[in-house]
Amino acid sequence: MDALDRLAEPGLDLLRRVDTLLAAGAPEGHRVWPLLRRMQVLPGEAVRAFLDLRPEPLAGAGHTVRRLVRGYDDVSATLADPVLWSGPGAEAYGQTRTALLHHLDEGPESLVGRLESTAGYADALADWVEGSRLALARALADVLRSAEAVAVVAATSLPAGGASRPASGGPRVEAAEIAARVLAVLCVAYDGAETLVRQWAPSLAESPWRPAVAGRTRYDTGTRVGW
Repeated sequence: MDALDRLAEPGLDLLRRVDTLLAAGAPEGHRVWPLLRRMQVLPGEAVRAFLDLRPEPLAGAGHTVRRLVRGYDDVSATLADPVLWSGPGAEAYGQTRTALLHHLDEGPESLVGRLESTAGYADALADWVEGSRLALARALADVLRSAEAVAVVAATSLPAGGASRPASGGPRVEAAEIAARVLAVLCVAYDGAETLVRQWAPSLAESPWRPAVAGRTRYDTGTRVGW
């Protein structure tokens, strides 16, 4: 359980109230409008969706991918073993074997290179989730202890008579301010995710197979096995 988990219950209760007030409309010209247009969701729902993002599965995926590299290393070691034969067949095999070794583990475009990039991308996403959750937790902590929160809770609480208090322009202003502070943090978080996708996309592209470039193999001479 991290800081966001601990603040989730009171934070979601406050944001539910904020969403209720904003359903009647935010003040004209308020800075929350461009954030609402971009996110296409009210802050309560946005935070509920973000709560499902966890760094642990992504970090675990990175570890799992890295373990696969050992299998590729074993195959590469087998292919690199000396072959006790010579002649046209051995030469053709050697060319193909060299091409396969390059494909398996030779530079960032090899299969091993792509595995390492995939693991690095998973690690970067895990760090992004962890950092974004912390930033959102700080934002929730700030709004929960704000004067705006007091006004929103007062405006959406049931009085003794049982009828809800009318939402005046004042509480909607306070709700819009809380929404703007929360949505701004989420916008920064998603900007970070989009940046990661752009940065890592070239390293995650398909690893193309490049066959050996060689002339037609002649088999008019014998193939000798052994030295």
